[in-house]
Amino acid sequence: MINKEIIKIASNTSNVGLKNKYSHKVSLKNTTCGDKITLELIADKKKINSMKYETVSCIYCEASASLLSRKIKDIDLKDIKNDLMALKNISTKENSKIPKRLSDFKKLLNSDNYSRFKCIFLPIDAVVKALKL
Repeated sequence: MINKEIIKIASNTSNVGLKNKYSHKVSLKNTTCGDKITLELIADKKKINSMKYETVSCIYCEASASLLSRKIKDIDLKDIKNDLMALKNISTKENSKIPKRLSDFKKLLNSDNYSRFKCIFLPIDAVVKALKL
């Protein structure tokens, strides 16, 4: 059963909708389940100014994209790379910690959702690919 908190996170659609205004754009597909995401980033050499996205995906991917789009704005690109890599390590290293800036991901990255981590990581992978981090 899906946690109500995940539904609440996914229902925040303030950054849904592509505007065809971007400095970086990428589309990715999760080959395991078929989730798809397209995102547009406006970023300069130092930080991300905005992220817009569209998904054809499960609620876990939607929640992750919604949360990520709100959390990565105005963070230094070097810090974003480190934070996103730390999030990715959650699935492979036992004592990995979620970066403070992205602490809301605790609601998604828990043992109840372990089988959905690829869905949750799809938006993160898309940002990493778009920015070539």
